[in-house]
Amino acid sequence: MAKKTKYTGPKKRFFHPRQRSLCTVGEAMTEFVSTLDGKNKLRLAKLWKAWPDLMGELAEFAKPLGHRKTTLILAAEDSVAAQELTYFAPEILLRINSFFGEEVFDKVLFELLNGRVPLGGYELQRTHFQRAKIKSPGNIGGMKDKFDPESAVGRCYLKYVRLFEKS
Repeated sequence: MAKKTKYTGPKKRFFHPRQRSLCTVGEAMTEFVSTLDGKNKLRLAKLWKAWPDLMGELAEFAKPLGHRKTTLILAAEDSVAAQELTYFAPEILLRINSFFGEEVFDKVLFELLNGRVPLGGYELQRTHFQRAKIKSPGNIGGMKDKFDPESAVGRCYLKYVRLFEKS
């Protein structure tokens, strides 16, 4: 009969606090996203920002949608524009690969936009919040003498009363 060994679960790693290096949140996020992006290390984000300057007149017709490995995916408004842009594919690849300084893409795929938002089309909009107006209760402050002003409840009540006396 075989001897049974007790399962102890996955081995845990314990780190001494001095073994970890401290970094800022920005550095940590860059490192995290870089691991997801592979070896590109956020270079594509720089490309999308530089797209209008890099492509010139072509930027109006070919908008970046993304990539699949070494294939660059660009969008066109209609099928005629997509067909015409296929003739500019070598020029587009040359500009992009020279932007990176190495061959990152070897093929361009044109798709119809069909309501999708290209990568350069997102704009963050800030939401402005207004402070809510608090409606004053009718008989505020009538219980000032009922609470001990040194107790926690008494201090809270007096602060509540002062909130409405200012407005």
